[in-house]
Amino acid sequence: MAATSLDLLQGTLDILVLKALTWGPRHGYWVAAWIKETSDGTIQVEDRALYVALHRLEERGWLEGEWKLSENNRKAKFYRLTSDGRKALRGKTQDFERYAAAALKILQST
Repeated sequence: MAATSLDLLQGTLDILVLKALTWGPRHGYWVAAWIKETSDGTIQVEDRALYVALHRLEERGWLEGEWKLSENNRKAKFYRLTSDGRKALRGKTQDFERYAAAALKILQST
């Protein structure tokens, strides 16, 4: 059976975006590519969903954006984590781990 890409649970994309930006400022295309590569192609983020998430996280003060030239000499908005974004990532990661463990416990019950 071939592996298919998975739909993201609500709120998961925010955590993945925040995690992707822990290595420094990046533009949206890089974030989507990192998520896809790191998940071995299992999680593919649609452009619209990604940019909605980036704007939402910026509005919450978890990211700051700055227009710069990308590696291909094109204008792109680079996002970086704020200190509030780092705190949010820690808290949301703990919440997600608890949720995933509980869901797995339920799924593995006999």
